[in-house]
Amino acid sequence: MKSKLATYFIFVVPFLMLSQKKGNVITEYGKTFTVVNPEYKTDTINNLKVVFDIGRTFADSSKVNPLINTAARFLNMHEEAGVSLEKLKVAMVIHGSAAHDILNNKNYKTKYGIDNPNTKLVSALSEKGVQIILCGQTAAYRKITKTQSLPEVQYALSAMTALVQLQNENYRLINF
Repeated sequence: MKSKLATYFIFVVPFLMLSQKKGNVITEYGKTFTVVNPEYKTDTINNLKVVFDIGRTFADSSKVNPLINTAARFLNMHEEAGVSLEKLKVAMVIHGSAAHDILNNKNYKTKYGIDNPNTKLVSALSEKGVQIILCGQTAAYRKITKTQSLPEVQYALSAMTALVQLQNENYRLINF
C-alpha cells in the first residue's frame, strides 16, 4: 500500500496544484486547479465551441447551481491554458428544474425567500459573451415569463431546438 501511495505522490501530485484558484475571466466563480504539463495538450488554435445542457438544480437554493458554475470553470481553465477569449464560444441551454435558477431576484425571493445566488454569475457570464438560453416549453410549463427571468436570458422555442441548432453550428454538447 505504501508503495502505491508513494507512486501516486511522485507521479500524480506534481501535475496538479492542490488548491483551487480564482480564474482570470470570471474572477468570483469557476475556480479551477492547475494541471502542469498534461500529456493531452489543449488546442489553443481552434475555436472551442461548447453548449452546456443544464436541466436540473440542486436541493440548496441558497447556493449557485454548480452546473451554471461549470461554464465559468470552462472559461477560466481554458484562458489559463492559453486559449484566447475570442476562441471560446459558450452557450447554456436551461430547462427543467434549472429554470428557477435564472429567475430575477424578486421572483426567486417569492419562491425561495432569498435573492437568487446565480444572478451575479449569470451576469458575469453574459458579459463575457456566454449565451444563456431558456427552454420556452419549460418556461410555459413552469409559468415563468420573460419579465420574471434575469435580463440576460434569451427564450427559445424549446431546449431541444436550441441544442440542435447550436450543434448544427458546431457547438459540442456537454451534459452532466
